[in-house]
Amino acid sequence: MKDQLPTQKVGNRSGIAAKGRSSNAQQRPARRDRESNVGWSDRLRHLLGYVPVALKISLTLLIGVLVFMGYRAAASASFFQVKNVETRGVARSSNESIVATVRRDVSQTGVWRADLTALSTHLEQLPWVRTAIVTRVLPDGIRVRITERQPRLVIRNSAGRFIWVDEDAVELSEMMPADQMPPFFLRGWDEQATAIARTGNQARVKTFMELQKEWQTLGLTERVSEVNLIDTRDVRAQLAGDDSQIEIRLGGSDLGKRLKKALAVLDSQRQTSRGPLISYIDMTQGKHAIVGLVSGSHLSEITPPSGEPASVPGDDRARPEKVAEKSTKDQKNRTQAKKPDQKRT
Repeated sequence: MKDQLPTQKVGNRSGIAAKGRSSNAQQRPARRDRESNVGWSDRLRHLLGYVPVALKISLTLLIGVLVFMGYRAAASASFFQVKNVETRGVARSSNESIVATVRRDVSQTGVWRADLTALSTHLEQLPWVRTAIVTRVLPDGIRVRITERQPRLVIRNSAGRFIWVDEDAVELSEMMPADQMPPFFLRGWDEQATAIARTGNQARVKTFMELQKEWQTLGLTERVSEVNLIDTRDVRAQLAGDDSQIEIRLGGSDLGKRLKKALAVLDSQRQTSRGPLISYIDMTQGKHAIVGLVSGSHLSEITPPSGEPASVPGDDRARPEKVAEKSTKDQKNRTQAKKPDQKRT
């Protein structure tokens, strides 16, 4: 019998070849995937490694100049020119003045480059404006939030005008007929535009507000027309109404107590013969009230109604009749001293 040899199938070879080809086809995409994983940043870094350092510096400077020029062009463009000015908190101050100040300060710089700190300072120099908070509203707007000054008292200046003043001693505006009348006015305002005058006026405002509060508590404000604070250590109150010709000299302390005592003395003397002649009451010595008459020829010490002692030992200034009596005695003594000399002659 002939050995039977197994027949080979051609298809098996082709299958093996196909497997080889298929395996090769699967490996090629894997190599492409690895190449695609290299990022653009790595490639750019690789390329820049060949660029000289001087060229890198030049490129950096060029880019910086271009950015700066672009910023200047954008900031000065009409796109950022101020068109809208929004104000808040405006009641007494002038809205037109605020808007005009904003437009003037921002006209050259535009909204983008506006100096908000300097603009706020300029706004706070306007009447009635105490603080101004300025913000940008891009691209073409400015918002201003105003805190106004509050009128606290009225001064009477050297020209006789009545001016509203706030607690910082800043003059605001002239008092209008429609304004509510204050309890009384302040006289003695330093009108010089100096730092010393400003400091002195601030002390006057502080003293005025303290005594106004105290006198309101004691119910005395209706009897006072104005307070003279030229010297805060020598406070003087001018009375109101039928007593407008009478001045109360209070000194520099216990202003409420002294005014109350002076008014009590005035009321006790009103029905006397010299009541209509009283021109001032001096309370600067504290417990003692010295009443001055219109003629100036009579001064007397009055004991306050509280019963406190009123005598001032050795004070001849309070009694002109004592001074006259003393001068008469001195003249008599000088005459008697001359008589022996005349006998010898």
